[in-house]
Amino acid sequence: MSHKIAAIICAAGSSSRMGACESMLPFGRMSGQKKEFLPLPSSLGQLTVLGSAVTAFASCTEIGSIVIAIKEGEEDIARSCLPRELQGSQGKIIFTIGGPSRRSTVHKALLCLKEIEPTHVLVHDGARPWVSLNLIKQIIKASILNGAVIPVLPLVETPKELKTPGLRNDIGFIERHLRRESLYTAQTPQGFAYPDFLKAQEKAAEKEASDSIEYTDDA
Repeated sequence: MSHKIAAIICAAGSSSRMGACESMLPFGRMSGQKKEFLPLPSSLGQLTVLGSAVTAFASCTEIGSIVIAIKEGEEDIARSCLPRELQGSQGKIIFTIGGPSRRSTVHKALLCLKEIEPTHVLVHDGARPWVSLNLIKQIIKASILNGAVIPVLPLVETPKELKTPGLRNDIGFIERHLRRESLYTAQTPQGFAYPDFLKAQEKAAEKEASDSIEYTDDA
């Protein structure tokens, strides 16, 4: 059976957690504080954070389509962040406007791929520039084999589960001392069988609307 692979790169957030300095941005104040638009060290040429991530996926011959989810009004800036050889990649690289949440952004990007009908899709954070071609290929293979797969990293710090009974100054009580040996942090890209993932997104959208559930991770 032949497989048709697509990728979604999420760059529709506001990078509010980063606190980047506007003077560092390659496109001036218009770019706000988005990490995706920041330049990487000069030793890497003119690559930006987003440009580096997109380049990794574009270099993978198994991937036929790349959807980049952005905020409204940012397509010109985002396209300028790509290497020149990719800026004119009409057809392979598709820009779409993201939603108000990560989940809704991925959902909208998945709908952009409906006519292409990929068998599998990889979802990656545009703010992670160091993704390797080797990892991308591993995720593709594993998602074809298993239907859904994510890369993880072991937890270094010792985690605690807190009970916070509304005390002031964010003070809480330790409920449990969790074993870090069995805990990992989710990374990207995450790979999924496209039809199943789209159905899961549709169900998640319903739950989000009816039960106010927030989904912070694609898996």
